[in-house]
Amino acid sequence: MKANSTATVKSEIRLFGSTKVMVISALLAALSIVLGKFLNIPIGDSIRISFENLPVIMSSIFFGPVVGAITGAAADIVGCILKGYSINPFITFGAVCIGFFPGLFYRSYAKGKEFTKLLASVMSGHVVGSMIVKSIGLMAVYHTPMKVIAWRVPIYIILGIVETIAVHTLLRNKAFKAELEKVMRK
Repeated sequence: MKANSTATVKSEIRLFGSTKVMVISALLAALSIVLGKFLNIPIGDSIRISFENLPVIMSSIFFGPVVGAITGAAADIVGCILKGYSINPFITFGAVCIGFFPGLFYRSYAKGKEFTKLLASVMSGHVVGSMIVKSIGLMAVYHTPMKVIAWRVPIYIILGIVETIAVHTLLRNKAFKAELEKVMRK
């Protein structure tokens, strides 16, 4: 029985690559919850300004799209439970997209200078996850009017630029990059 449970744990950790990556992803999900659910600026009932996506995007760029997607889903689901919100599948899928697309884009498609590559990667997550999927969810489930949804576009463009600068600053820091490389080693 013990050998079987050990094999199960190892196969679950394999998804993250290492225990270190799994723990850091969990910490980033927790940070996302704090930034999104507790440290936000609400604008009306349907829009809030927060940096809840920054830790999810960092997880995706640092550890890959699958880990980023899991981080986004975990942050959204646990955050809803902590705040007493009902879990909206559209919004959760949007959080998964925000975690998936930056890592996919950063590792596969983006070419060129580092800042441009990061900006394109971050914006890919916001365009698909925030501007399209979550907006559809807000309109379909909560009947949010289009004139309110339209404000999400400039908000996420500005947030995307600020988040890109934050990630770029971290990746340019030699000490941070050295620690990140240690985590990535198995």
